[in-house]
Amino acid sequence: MFFCVLMLGVACPSSATDAPLRVMTFNVRVPADTDMNAWVHRRDLLVQVVKAQHPDVLGTQELTQEQGEYIAAHLPGYAWFGQGRDGGTKGEHMGVFYRTDRLKVLRSGDFWLSDTPDVPGSRTWGQPYPRMVTWARFRLRHGGGTFDYFNTHFPYRDEDVRARMLSADEIMQRIGKLPSTTRVILAGDFNCGPDSPVHAKLTRTLHDAWAGATSRSGPAKTFHNFTGNPDRRIDWILTRGFTTRAVSTVTTHQGASYPSDHFPVVAELVPQRRTARAGR
Repeated sequence: MFFCVLMLGVACPSSATDAPLRVMTFNVRVPADTDMNAWVHRRDLLVQVVKAQHPDVLGTQELTQEQGEYIAAHLPGYAWFGQGRDGGTKGEHMGVFYRTDRLKVLRSGDFWLSDTPDVPGSRTWGQPYPRMVTWARFRLRHGGGTFDYFNTHFPYRDEDVRARMLSADEIMQRIGKLPSTTRVILAGDFNCGPDSPVHAKLTRTLHDAWAGATSRSGPAKTFHNFTGNPDRRIDWILTRGFTTRAVSTVTTHQGASYPSDHFPVVAELVPQRRTARAGR
């Protein structure tokens, strides 16, 4: 697995333990465009958006190796990991960036959303492209506990409802094997809305940060196709063991230039206290 560690940026503040966990999900759009939306024209704006939000953990979708290396080079204080959906450095990554002063990776890995989840590049269920999850168990430094993070990108076609449902099943089976006290974050581009059966399946166990937040800002919908006018809320942050203090959809742009065809979503999460079981 590709793993890149960068130099530390700022020193850890004394209030780090009490600060909420800032989680960002961002479909950064592959570098396929050749017009004003080409990667070379929007990459610096994208980096500016991430820096301004300063997330503790950022899960990306549609990230290529080229994009990951550029973002990493311009985000001091962050490290990143993840491999391509075709295995190794090939194909789109579910790259995960994190603040090294705030978080430590205890373990990490990948699995594919298919009948053979441990086979890199595998695809079944009628999917035209491999789909995957990049995950990690993080420890919050300075006594903040641990949580498991899952970052994904579901199939996009209208006819992929079954594949999205089976993808949700695969992820929930993985989460179901964790102890019930494990804090969990599942984030990504699910390519369906909150009225879908996929959302209903996932939120039987997990909580939608947007729906449950004490404070919300920005539009609910996130996919805007470089127009600035979003029409679907397909980028979600789902949690277990956290209370959502605030969530925002970030619409930063420069004139008609946008960092991606999706708006990123940022949630401020407060770990819930675990209740100890009484001894017999």
